Amino acid sequence: MARFASSVVGKEETVEITDREWLLAHERAMVLGGQARLMAIVNVTPDSFSDGGHHAAVEDAVSYSLRCLEEGADILDIGGESTRPGAEPVSAAQEQDRVLPVIEALSRQTDALISIDTYRAETARLALMAGAHIINDVYGLQREPEIAAVAASFRAGVCMMHTGRGREVLADPIADQTLFFQQSLAIAAAAQVLPATIVLDPGFGFAKETVEVNMDLMARFDELHGLGFPLLVGTSRKRFLGTLSGREATERDHATATTSVLLRMQGASVFRVHNVKVNRDALAVADAMLAAKTRI
Repeated sequence: MARFASSVVGKEETVEITDREWLLAHERAMVLGGQARLMAIVNVTPDSFSDGGHHAAVEDAVSYSLRCLEEGADILDIGGESTRPGAEPVSAAQEQDRVLPVIEALSRQTDALISIDTYRAETARLALMAGAHIINDVYGLQREPEIAAVAASFRAGVCMMHTGRGREVLADPIADQTLFFQQSLAIAAAAQVLPATIVLDPGFGFAKETVEVNMDLMARFDELHGLGFPLLVGTSRKRFLGTLSGREATERDHATATTSVLLRMQGASVFRVHNVKVNRDALAVADAMLAAKTRI
């Protein structure tokens, strides 16, 4: 059991987070709670905002993925379409041509846990057949709801991300998170997605354009535990960190690690990052602090 302290209305409250098993496809599972978990970003794209084109070739993506595992990644998140604002859309066929050979190669060469970063039901199905274990959907199952049935049929892990894109957003950030996730969870329940396969991602940077919006969400992050699911976060190299630090995207890893620690102390379980090594070290210190708190 991990104990997370947070300040609420001028007083310190303690949130108890027990270890829980995250069920994944192909009869795999991961324990979330007492140890921070790292999801390495592997963009098989020419135009992602900080590493576009670096891993576009299958061999480069596989080599980079293996290096991430050596540096401490628990999950490899393979994506074939950039989600940055203004990115050119790609077809399902283009996306699949990019990601499936990488997933197939990694499945042959390693026993690593693999996530497919997609909102498309057919891409998710093919990726799971190729060996992926987790669906990471930046539209929270709401763009192609059929993806929920795919997840259920494979008993795949599902990461539902909150987004404000293409919809009206409530003024209160936690109220908007709750409204959005209620809709996502209803889609999942209708498709008989097992609750033990679900994690939620508040979607830092996705239609959260200002520093203030992102920092308000971070400051109130502990309130998201009321949703009842483990929490995954992806602040890595986001624009709001560039505004705060004055640094370009590839130079924001230390700022990212700072947010990882802050969010870990509020109970985040999984961290989706570009730089595994820097975040691993920072989170090792955070985990040691949390372990010390349980002894006090």
